[in-house]
Amino acid sequence: METTQYLIAGFGGQGILFAGKFLAYKGLTDEKNVSWLPSYGPEMRGGTASCSVIISDSPVGSPIVSKPDILIAMNLPSLDKYEDSVAPGGIIFLDSTLIERQVRRTDVTVYRVPATQMASDNKIPTLANMIIMGKVLAVTGQFDDEAGVTAGLKKVISAKRSDMLDVNLNAMKLGYNA
Repeated sequence: METTQYLIAGFGGQGILFAGKFLAYKGLTDEKNVSWLPSYGPEMRGGTASCSVIISDSPVGSPIVSKPDILIAMNLPSLDKYEDSVAPGGIIFLDSTLIERQVRRTDVTVYRVPATQMASDNKIPTLANMIIMGKVLAVTGQFDDEAGVTAGLKKVISAKRSDMLDVNLNAMKLGYNA
């Protein structure tokens, strides 16, 4: 029986909730039990945003993530706020374009992904979230099933924006190889 708790955090406009929703749908396509709990400040764009996702082999009792196994920090205030809450032995993924400081913890594994810079360099400035999500899936071994990744993306990308499916998938592949 395995349960993984994720906390994705950044500022509004970075696609935090989109990334969390993708992760939740990916869990559903893998026939797991899932919880997705978004949280954002009243400012929306530019304000704080976070998303808790739990993916489990057993029913999820509560959507609250207080000790994430995996933290995805897209900006410095998010790392500052949530670094200490990560479970010992957990993993921290951070956008090293926006976060220069080192993680203080020595009991976690850290992956520094220059997601914002990679998105800019590849002319997909709004997809740093999916670049870092590609790295998350690579490290956790969940990208092996590309059909499941595509199925998860199809659930979060509206039919009106279906042209963005391949763009998002390619962004994730960039992160996978980062």
